[in-house]
Order: sequence, then C-alpha cells, then structure tokens
Amino acid sequence: MIESILLATARICTFDGQRLLTNASGLFFERNTRLFVVTSRHVMIDEPSKHFPDRIEVEFHIDSGNIAKSTGFSIPLYRNGKSLWRQGTDTAGEIDVAVIEIERPALPKTAVYRAFTPKHLLGTLDQIEIGTSLLVVGFPLGFHDTLHHMPVARHAVIASSFGMRFQGEGYFLTDARTHRGTSGAPVVMRLPRDSEVHGDLPWMLLGIHSARLDVGTRDLKLDEALGLNCAWYADILLTLTEH
Repeated sequence: MIESILLATARICTFDGQRLLTNASGLFFERNTRLFVVTSRHVMIDEPSKHFPDRIEVEFHIDSGNIAKSTGFSIPLYRNGKSLWRQGTDTAGEIDVAVIEIERPALPKTAVYRAFTPKHLLGTLDQIEIGTSLLVVGFPLGFHDTLHHMPVARHAVIASSFGMRFQGEGYFLTDARTHRGTSGAPVVMRLPRDSEVHGDLPWMLLGIHSARLDVGTRDLKLDEALGLNCAWYADILLTLTEH
C-alpha cells in the first residue's frame, strides 16, 4: 500500500514553451467538486529572478496496480493574456501561495491521487504548540524516487508561536533542513491512527512551505545558516478556492 500523503503531494515543473525552467513541489486540494494544485506563488512568477513560465506540468500516477507509471499533465498559466492562477494578500501584503484549478474532465481517467480538503485545515491556530513535530513532503532539488515517482519527507518542528503571525506576516517558522525545489510543499502534522474524520488522508495541513530564512548580518564564513523556514498558514486556501 502507498501512503496517502505521498499521493497528495505534487511534483511540479515549470516551462517556458518547451524549455524546462525549474522544479517545485505542491499539493492537491479539493473543495466540493473542484480540484486545485497549490504551490508557492513564486513558482508561477518571480519578478526578482526573472522567472516567467507560461505553463506548469504536474505529474500524475496513472495505474493503481503499477505505481511506476506516471504522466505529466500540462496546465497553462495564462489565457488571453490573463493569469489563470489565484494568489492571496492580507494586511501585511502578498502571500507566497498560489492555486490553479485543474480541469477534471481533461485528467487521465486512471489518475491516482489524494487531495486535502477544508476538513484538513485547523479551525483555530492556538491548537498547536511550539515544538510540534511536522513533516515537509516534497521534491528538494528535484530529488525523488525516480522509479516510483514519489516525494521524500523531511522532519521539521514548529519554531515560532503558531497562533501568532511571525513579525506580523501570514506565516509561521519551521526548523527543518530544506532546499530549492521544496517551495510549495505541504507542511503537515500526523493525526492519531484511529482518527476517522480525515478518511484515508490522516494528516492535518498546517502550512505551505515557501523559503528558507536567513539574516543579513550573518558572517558567511563563521556562522552557519539558521536552518529556519517560513510556511504560510494553510487557511488561505479557503479564500483562494472560493467559487
């Protein structure tokens, strides 16, 4: 059996036409009958680095009996000059999370995946304590099980007060070893094995990993990197997936 969290995590490649640009991570999110791919906003567009893809490819498994079979599902990012993804803002500014809807009729009929739903989101932020154990599931530097097309998981803990936006921004901190390519990965907390609320995906979706944090005053020769990361609160998905 394949653990459901691995099938709820998406491998994303960005393209400019046929030219491969970057690798990233993401997740599937379902609301009512609609299906979305969620990733970091800077995967879709990033002005400082001049990253301007015109489409993404999301990898889907296509044979439940042979998980080694997969295909890339192409999703255009623009139509008639307008972006098709949604991104969020709050009182502190832009949020580094974006969603784009998948046209379900266009999916391979045998596509195998799992999706988070609003039931996988927290009702209140003060339910989680600092130091809580988490996983960040994704494709660091594009690394993954290339035979079975599966992501890998890195252990993390919550490194800031979860109920308090760090420095007023819409994210919390995690302590984890992460790399490029992890952008957009789900940050999840395991639920008790006897939990029946979330069906065959017994994970609480707490955040979407964005980037590593560092301090400008760090001496690159004497000081190690902080090893801290920002993860945007997952409840932004309720706003971004409204009809």
